[in-house]
Amino acid sequence: MEVELPAAFEDAPISDLVVLIADMLDRLMSHNDRIALSPQALTRFHSRTAPAISVLDYLRRITRFINVERSCLLVTLYYIDAICARHSLFTLSSLTCHRFLITAIAVASKCLCDTFCTNALYAKVGGISVTELNILEREFLQMIDWRLMCTREILSEYYTNLVRTNASGRYAIADDDSPMAVQPRIPSVPPQDVSQRPTIEQNMAFAAHQRGEG
Repeated sequence: MEVELPAAFEDAPISDLVVLIADMLDRLMSHNDRIALSPQALTRFHSRTAPAISVLDYLRRITRFINVERSCLLVTLYYIDAICARHSLFTLSSLTCHRFLITAIAVASKCLCDTFCTNALYAKVGGISVTELNILEREFLQMIDWRLMCTREILSEYYTNLVRTNASGRYAIADDDSPMAVQPRIPSVPPQDVSQRPTIEQNMAFAAHQRGEG
């Protein structure tokens, strides 16, 4: 059954937004997990083994115990692209995704929201120590060069593309065919080489390409 979502991401149910984001991240990790990990690519976000909890359940846990704004969830995708653009060796994989998400959400909440939680709560919900989260925050800010702001228009593009490229095909945006609908900014050529490290936008293009052939 098709799920119709509002045109504005601010009105989208958190539960659906979490599903859309997790779906995209799972596909990105599936690609990146096939890339051989070099010592030069290691960061503080890397864990020795992949966490047992899925990305979907992890995001559900975060949004259950922490009041996370929709913009803070979406901006994590923008942060992934921004950091990948600055650091070509960084990949969002099953070894980095969970730590990256809780760190990005904590940083985004402090930057974009009037109210936010303490690092003690973010760390507890994220399953890491406060000391580790503090270190990850510093690493994150250095990697992104403190460039944390993102326009609403860009977040709307990420939201629209998440809906259009969702693997299940269950989601649609209300009045998506209207002339005012946000048009994709994603590249038209999908990544093919497994040695390449795709960004979120490239992965969306790949997903759209696959659905078009289906």
